[in-house]
Amino acid sequence: MTNVTTFIWPTRVYYEDTDAGGVVYYANYLKFMERARTEWLRSRGFEQDDLIRDAGIIFAVRSVQVDYLRPARFNDALTVTAEVMHNGGASITFQQEVRRGDEVLCSGKVKIASLDAKTLRPKPVPTAMLVALEQSLTEHDN
Repeated sequence: MTNVTTFIWPTRVYYEDTDAGGVVYYANYLKFMERARTEWLRSRGFEQDDLIRDAGIIFAVRSVQVDYLRPARFNDALTVTAEVMHNGGASITFQQEVRRGDEVLCSGKVKIASLDAKTLRPKPVPTAMLVALEQSLTEHDN
């Protein structure tokens, strides 16, 4: 179920996303989720190349829990959601879904680590981003 704090990104299944049977290859759901998180950041005014240059951070997937529920097929119109569930200071946890209309095809919980771009050690999420995250979490809790 989506609410006002859930970011929604539309996409379509291309031939390259499918296997020989015309069904989306399982790893491509993770690519759809990655793109939705990138667009979520962009929608809040944060570009990843600017974060590397200005704040010296990169984001890396720390953990993923995924449930594959129904197959998507070539040319399906999909929506991919991204909702902030937790901010851990140097990490962000998202709940995500890939949907075809109202039907959930895949759901996942993705934990992203904020890392120093040079050392690849954990580094706190920039303050401006924390403010945006806190607003998302406050909206989520209400």
